[in-house]
Amino acid sequence: MTINEETIVMTPLWLAIEENLLALEGQSITEEDKEKTVRKMVGDLDGKGYAVSKSGIKMMALRWALDDMLKVGRPMLKDLNKALSALTLEDLANPCHASYRVTDDLGKTWERIQKTDRREALIWMFEDAKLDLLIEKAQGMGGDLGIRLLIDENVESPVILERMGIPQEKLDQVNADIAAEIAARNNVLSLLETVEDKPDHEKVKFLFSNDIPEDLIIEVAQIDQADIDKAKKAMEEELKEQQRLADEAAAKRKAEAEGPALEDIPMEQVAEHIYAIREIQYFSEVEKEIRAMCEQSAIPKALVDLSFSDPDKFDELEKQCEG
Repeated sequence: MTINEETIVMTPLWLAIEENLLALEGQSITEEDKEKTVRKMVGDLDGKGYAVSKSGIKMMALRWALDDMLKVGRPMLKDLNKALSALTLEDLANPCHASYRVTDDLGKTWERIQKTDRREALIWMFEDAKLDLLIEKAQGMGGDLGIRLLIDENVESPVILERMGIPQEKLDQVNADIAAEIAARNNVLSLLETVEDKPDHEKVKFLFSNDIPEDLIIEVAQIDQADIDKAKKAMEEELKEQQRLADEAAAKRKAEAEGPALEDIPMEQVAEHIYAIREIQYFSEVEKEIRAMCEQSAIPKALVDLSFSDPDKFDELEKQCEG
């Protein structure tokens, strides 16, 4: 979509002639002025390196183009530029095909436009017209969307940098984002292979369990929103059940760690535990340390709590055990 400077060094002669003729538009050229006009154009073209004055074939090409313009009443390039300006991006989806359509129409008036030696330059002109429209569209898009559009259309990096006015770092960042998105999509496709025989709601559950976001599931797996909602509801129920079981297990562990209620402890065991608590209190007076050591010794929490919350009752219970 850009001029290859290694292969196209200068504008083709036929197009350079047409550009000169376009510059003459509006001037009244009679047969008497014709030779004067030819000489002037030859001088201009020679000055640009075309050496028209040294080639009979080139001189004939110039005269034929001038004759065509005088016959039709306007330069051919005017019609071509008008046709190009009327094209949309949709029209230029394939610039080569678009060039054939337009030149077939223009050929009814300008027969020479269909000559094969003009094909390459014409295709370039249509490609350049498409590029201009792409740049215009990209510049009107927000965020990185315009840059992404040009990358997707295979516009060369130097052209993107120049026409969009962005630094290399910005283009590198957008390219990296695109690469990451492609990798994420490929990951989804790989995961889907492992559950290809499962119903859609099961596929969704599997993808969710692998931290795949919902929008990527819709885009890549092409699964209906109804199946996604069904999978999400099922997963919510599963999570609730898992949480209920976890809460029950935690309560059970807590109860086992705390031991039985005070009234459920046989008196002979109460005596043993009180004796153990007194020994621990002998080594420390810090409640946190006492509780930790009591827990390590599997002393029921009810007795430990009583020793701190109601020392008098704890002493009385100790006496009962001694009696």
